[in-house]
Amino acid sequence: MSRGAVCQPRDVQIGIFGATGPAGRGLAARLASVGHDVLVGSRDPQKAARIVEELRERWGDRVGTLQPVGNEEAANAEVVVVAVMSSAAVETAARYADALAGKVVISMANNLSKVDDEFVAVLPDEGSVALAIQAAAPDSRVVAAFHHVPAASFADLDSHMEDDVIVAADDDEARNLVFALLDSMPHVRAFDGGSLVKSVGLEAFAAVLLTANLRHKGRGGLRLHGIDP
Repeated sequence: MSRGAVCQPRDVQIGIFGATGPAGRGLAARLASVGHDVLVGSRDPQKAARIVEELRERWGDRVGTLQPVGNEEAANAEVVVVAVMSSAAVETAARYADALAGKVVISMANNLSKVDDEFVAVLPDEGSVALAIQAAAPDSRVVAAFHHVPAASFADLDSHMEDDVIVAADDDEARNLVFALLDSMPHVRAFDGGSLVKSVGLEAFAAVLLTANLRHKGRGGLRLHGIDP
């Protein structure tokens, strides 16, 4: 599937549901640091404001484009990232389904359960969290991405994110816009993983990756060799 012409990613506003959690706040800071206009969403706008204040205290003008909002306002952005806990991701998408109609919605949740010293993928009836989000917000354009990037990699703006991100989607324009967002992050490489059904494998592999990190006491991400992005 080709990367067609799309609007430049800095021309769109990005809203993040659950931007007060580790992955969401890290992604918000990373996107802001490369110039994107980011709405830091939370069920509690005051909590969002505290998170933005903390990020600005740490990173200053590097995250100057962050704006704290409630999830209702974050849903009005042109691109919306579902970064809430996996157990609430589908419910959140369903709650704002009307606002998400026609929009690019990025699903990054991995629904995992820790059993002894390993992680196990717990996939919903639809096959993946991303597919369940698409079913809950059927008029949105869901893209699966960021499943294998550690939250700490997003959050440390003094370090380059040397991660590969596999993107899966049914809508070519939505996929291409996410490619453009990824291309705006130095050293991040984006790969086309095919249609949204491939999110089943992306989410399941997260359990393998996190188990390896747990057993080897690391925080490794994904890096592909022998293929150009």
